[in-house]
Amino acid sequence: MYIYGLLVSKDLVSLIYQERERKQRKMAAPILTLIAASLLMGCTNSAMAWKETYGVINVAGKVMCQDCTKGYNDWINGDRPIKGSKVCLTCTDDRGRVIHYDSDVTDERGEFDMIVSKYINGKQLKEKKCSVRLVSSPDPSCNILTDFAGGKSGVKLRRPTSVYRDTVKYMLTPFYFTSPMCDEPDTTDQYDDTQGNNY
Repeated sequence: MYIYGLLVSKDLVSLIYQERERKQRKMAAPILTLIAASLLMGCTNSAMAWKETYGVINVAGKVMCQDCTKGYNDWINGDRPIKGSKVCLTCTDDRGRVIHYDSDVTDERGEFDMIVSKYINGKQLKEKKCSVRLVSSPDPSCNILTDFAGGKSGVKLRRPTSVYRDTVKYMLTPFYFTSPMCDEPDTTDQYDDTQGNNY
């Protein structure tokens, strides 16, 4: 009888523990659900905030030298890269004020590559309000700005070459410098008398 009582009490203790574990699991399920939901909401909110303040504009291209003193075939196919030439990116706001200026120097292949955040001081840059232009060339034999592909006057960023995740890439056509011999003289007459006061 004593042995039977021990077996019954072991079973009873086992049942009590099982019941207690079941109640704890039952209570833990809503708590775990609440914790998981709050973590998920926190991650979602931080992901939304991250998406709002992240992203880059990538502007790339080449700077070449084209010598106009050569024959047509050499002129067309004879361009060479200029190492160390400077290119700038200028972005304005809706009122035309400059809100971002960046520049890059070309490598030995004449390539430049600028990466700019889409958000500067908490404000979003609008790519359509940005332009890229030539600034200078270190080569004295090829340092005259040309407007081939808009290098002298500047090129607005209109159509991106690629958009991947939060990166918008613009691959520009090559900009060109030319030799001083090819420089067009200024033919405007600064002393043009439009009043008819000839002396």
